[in-house]
Amino acid sequence: MILVIDVGNTNITFGVYDKEELIASFRMMTKVLRTSDEYGIQIAALMEKNEVKLEDIDGVVVASVVPNIMHSLTNAIIKYQHLTPLVVGPGVKTGIKVATPHPNEIGADRIVDAVGAFYKYGGPVLVLDFGTATTYDLVLADGSFTAGITAPGIRISAKALWEDTAKLPEIEIVKPKTILAQETITSMQAGLVYGQIGQAEYIINRVKEESGIKDLKVVATGGLGGLISEETDTIDVYDRELTLDGLRIIYEKNQDR
Repeated sequence: MILVIDVGNTNITFGVYDKEELIASFRMMTKVLRTSDEYGIQIAALMEKNEVKLEDIDGVVVASVVPNIMHSLTNAIIKYQHLTPLVVGPGVKTGIKVATPHPNEIGADRIVDAVGAFYKYGGPVLVLDFGTATTYDLVLADGSFTAGITAPGIRISAKALWEDTAKLPEIEIVKPKTILAQETITSMQAGLVYGQIGQAEYIINRVKEESGIKDLKVVATGGLGGLISEETDTIDVYDRELTLDGLRIIYEKNQDR
């Protein structure tokens, strides 16, 4: 079995695979500062809660967009699991080519999503990740990562509303029954959710227009991706486990190193 770890700006997501089957997944907050011992103990406890034994893990792969926690996290894996993790970055086989002028600027999370989408659904594919930021990444039929768009995520937009506007409250992000809101909370929900739907539809259609790829497959992931995907026919597939699957695929590609 392998442990895959996606370190995002908001959460660290863990997945345990038995071959190609995801048998357990769990999360912890990223912004809580932890020592390597705290990471090690908490990961072990979460794995035990999910009926996974530490000694059954044969390998670990990590993708991170938060560099300042990596020292503690990797040391925890080495100390408690006696394994050296594969960290997605330069020199790691991914099976796709980053064909942009500055490939080192592309985040590991976006590479992992691109790998997951390309190897699960084929190319050309546009990969949407509704996370802390909302990202749109274009992978061509030959596996070339050729373009990416980055926008504020729906939670960032919501936080800006209630933190920077004195009279607007913190709200739950859900789709209201109608866009024709008549009070504060549903008006905020309508603006956030329908605004994100409109953004997604416009960017998807513009990418198709400028790339000339009319049959472009559109795959979405991320915590709020399901909510947005249900409301538009421009998104073909919502895959909640896309990032974890991408990590598994990258791990497998590096086993002959």
